[in-house]
Amino acid sequence: MKIIQIVQLTIAVLLIAAILLQNRGAGLSGIFGGSGNVYQTKRGIEKTLFIATIVLAILFFLISFASIIYKG
Repeated sequence: MKIIQIVQLTIAVLLIAAILLQNRGAGLSGIFGGSGNVYQTKRGIEKTLFIATIVLAILFFLISFASIIYKG
């Protein structure tokens, strides 16, 4: 039981960090006159971080669901 909580907390912290790293440079382009309407493909570390965020979100959901079922 306790191990599920530790894993859930670890995944939650990693998920928060991944989301914050993605949004770090998004708002600064408008301040310096950059246009935010240009579509850019994700490449390299951006793409890896995007996929890692999705995987962490799915893992967090599954661990949370398992925690609910395990208690009940």
